[in-house]
Amino acid sequence: MRVTQEKPLNKRPLTLEKQYPWHSLKAIEALNLLQVSADEGLSDEEVELRREQFGRNVMTPKKQQSAFVRFLLQFHQPLIYILLAATLVTILLEEYVDAIVIFAVVFINAIIGYVQESKALEAIDALANSMTARAQVIRNGTKQNIDAQELVPGDIVLVQSGDKFPADVRLVRTRDLKVDESALTGESVAVEKEDTPVAADDVLGDRLGMGFSSTVVTYGQGKGIVTAIGDQTEVGKIQKSIAGAQDLETPLTIKIKEFSRLLLWVILGLSATVFVVEYIRGAGLGETFMVAVALAVGAIPEGLPVAVTIMLALGVSKMARRRAIIRKLVAVETLGSTNIICSDKTGTLTENQMTVQQIVAGGKTYTVSGLGYRPEGDILAGEQTVNLSTNAALEQCLKAGLLCNDSSVKEKDGQWHIEGDPTEGALVVSAQKAQLEAWKLEQDLPRKDSIPFESEYQYMATLHGGNSPVIYMKGSVEAILERSEQAMLPNGEMTGLDKEAIHKHVEQMASEGLRVLAFAMASVPADMDGIDHVNTKAGMVFLGVQGMIDPPRKEAVEAVKLCQQAGIGVKMITGDHAVTAAAIASQIGLKGRRENGKLVAITGKELQQIQDRDLEDTAEEVSVFARVAPDQKLRLVKALQARGHVVAMTGDGVNDGPALKQANIGIAMGITGTDVAKDASDMVLTDDNFSSIEGAVEEGRGVFDNLTKFIVWTLPTNLGEGLVILAAVIVGSQLPVLPVQLLWINMTTAVLLGLTLAFEPKEPGIMDRPPRPSDEPILTYDLIMRTLLVGTILLITSFGLYLYEVEQGATTAEAQTVATTVFVVLEAFYLLSCRSLVRPMQEIGFFTNLWVYYGIAAMFFFQALFVYTPFMNTLFSSSPLDAMQVLRIFGAGVLLLIIVSIEKYIRFKVDRRKKAIAREMPNLS
Repeated sequence: MRVTQEKPLNKRPLTLEKQYPWHSLKAIEALNLLQVSADEGLSDEEVELRREQFGRNVMTPKKQQSAFVRFLLQFHQPLIYILLAATLVTILLEEYVDAIVIFAVVFINAIIGYVQESKALEAIDALANSMTARAQVIRNGTKQNIDAQELVPGDIVLVQSGDKFPADVRLVRTRDLKVDESALTGESVAVEKEDTPVAADDVLGDRLGMGFSSTVVTYGQGKGIVTAIGDQTEVGKIQKSIAGAQDLETPLTIKIKEFSRLLLWVILGLSATVFVVEYIRGAGLGETFMVAVALAVGAIPEGLPVAVTIMLALGVSKMARRRAIIRKLVAVETLGSTNIICSDKTGTLTENQMTVQQIVAGGKTYTVSGLGYRPEGDILAGEQTVNLSTNAALEQCLKAGLLCNDSSVKEKDGQWHIEGDPTEGALVVSAQKAQLEAWKLEQDLPRKDSIPFESEYQYMATLHGGNSPVIYMKGSVEAILERSEQAMLPNGEMTGLDKEAIHKHVEQMASEGLRVLAFAMASVPADMDGIDHVNTKAGMVFLGVQGMIDPPRKEAVEAVKLCQQAGIGVKMITGDHAVTAAAIASQIGLKGRRENGKLVAITGKELQQIQDRDLEDTAEEVSVFARVAPDQKLRLVKALQARGHVVAMTGDGVNDGPALKQANIGIAMGITGTDVAKDASDMVLTDDNFSSIEGAVEEGRGVFDNLTKFIVWTLPTNLGEGLVILAAVIVGSQLPVLPVQLLWINMTTAVLLGLTLAFEPKEPGIMDRPPRPSDEPILTYDLIMRTLLVGTILLITSFGLYLYEVEQGATTAEAQTVATTVFVVLEAFYLLSCRSLVRPMQEIGFFTNLWVYYGIAAMFFFQALFVYTPFMNTLFSSSPLDAMQVLRIFGAGVLLLIIVSIEKYIRFKVDRRKKAIAREMPNLS
């Protein structure tokens, strides 16, 4: 028990600085500043005054936009402005059918966008629920159980094993207090708390005199004074960081927005030019407006937003089968461009289960197989399983870890978990792997007394009776060696204690990131009923040490390897210690800056000294960052983004929230992840497995490929439509295609034809290529040339057949129907070629995507309705066609497919030759 002596308080008006370094003050100084007695607590009057001054212990909810405003913002797009203007013009010209169809397209786009945005929940809502529901306090000199929301600064709070801290607390008394802070700091081991001050610049994980809101007491008891509530807690500061993090646009949305701006000015320029030319020629104002509207409607890819949204939604369902739940649709394509993954360590790359991996006993070193809390594995000497009957020192070392222990391992629903301290749980599991069970040993060696672990002494000891009474002790290596005089050999005999040899073993284990505990024992008289520190001061027999670590996931090792092969850098950003982080990173196979052959780990303290202008270089070169505070994680992500990287951030704790929100794509763990992490993320892994990220990236690349195929397929249509209108203006003919017919083409083909590309299987070698550069345009030079080729063919065939039909005496409606149907049929044939942008159809398989053929059949069915039903004839000014007209249209479609196939074949051969020469060049040099 630690007790802080108090002195009389001088009452004065209470003023608190928001960033006051409570962790660097002595407990008595904190009590005086907050004007409260640790034994009496606050009075009811003082509580009311402070509640008026500081408010309730709750998070301030983020201000939300109304649903109506979010819906209106869906119309805030450059191309939508043109369509709205076109709607207004057609209404003024009393072309009501055209106006209704144009506005319907705009309205449908808005609804889809609104629904998509509504699915993304706000990232902070869960923080208000992370506060403990109840809190035990001292007020008016008595203990009370109150609603945690009623806490005020200066309240005296009591916590014990199993409690959550209800606010940020400066500890004033502790008894063997250990706190799991992994959700806040990322450290995998429970922290041993004290009431002593630390340096003002120490990071959260090193502030031993503080208890933070939402962290969990795993052992012992504590008393503290509330220093911060609500928004002023460390969790509250994280909320502000998340709220302030920028919602970044994805590579695809950026490219589409840039394309839209360019298209906007091109359309406005061409429409204005057409309007002026037609007006000078003497055309009526209404006719001139309709020509300009037709050009605008034809050039705008109305179906693009709808198709992109639906294709992303289909990508979501694909990823769900790979155990990745997408919360925001745009995250699907972002994965395809990701080139840096910043991963938390605990529970993400590792098991989040402390595991003994090495034991040194009787001068010999043993390895322990098996991972996590499942008691399966062996104690091995080399490759041979050890027989405890022939190794007394190892047996006693394991017994000491099992009996000098207050924790247990339980199985529930097929999952093994620890009840108590994770470090002690690891010792239980290592003993069970040698077939030692606590309940059996306690029958022969029942516990009679114990000395709980205290930070001052750095050890725990238990007294056991029975036929061979004994004291078992575990603790820090220094504390156990100080009290030991002899060491046990494998045969059970005693020998002199070689402290230097033991320290060498411990240093080696520590360099591998292992947390090391030492063990000792002493035989005692049968009549001894109790022990104290005097009984354990000297005369102990040193048994050995056990080294444990939160081990890496096996799947994570392979996943990291695959990511790095695919050109994706992996960086570890953790709250754990630098040596441990570097050791795990080496085991996983991370690449990064090395010194003397070892990975360099930069700590939070070192990051504080690095200026922003230098941080980009550090973030680029170093792959391991340890003891990092939440704001530093955010800073690292921003530094990488400043270098042009598309950053994915994985995490499971409250401390990961700001970085998850800032990253281009935030990835939370579904099982161990906190609500804060999940709600700040774009994607949640249902199995908490880093390897699922690799699968999600693969799916993301496939989705991006298919989106690109769709864009390459749809743009020639808009180009061809715009060129047809321009050609009509140049030659002075009537419009070959009306605005309402252009809308029919754009919307129906996008849904019935274009969307079938979403079902294209991933192309071979998709994970062998590097990530797509974020600044690379969607349309490369080759694809631009193909778009121009197909657009020109559409112009020639559509306008050519229109003029031919007019010359043959067809009505205007018939000729316009022919021109409209040309676009539909040629798009269907071009779709077959777009199933792969580089490979011939025989390489990807003619029937690997049957949806393409279903879509073509459906499109031809609806186009038949467009051509042959009276209702559609009235609505779209279409007219029935005869067999020869249809035959000419399909002949043009076949010709288009042949031309594009020849172009793609030639380009495919040239690209293969270039790659072959590139591979041969290094050999030649």
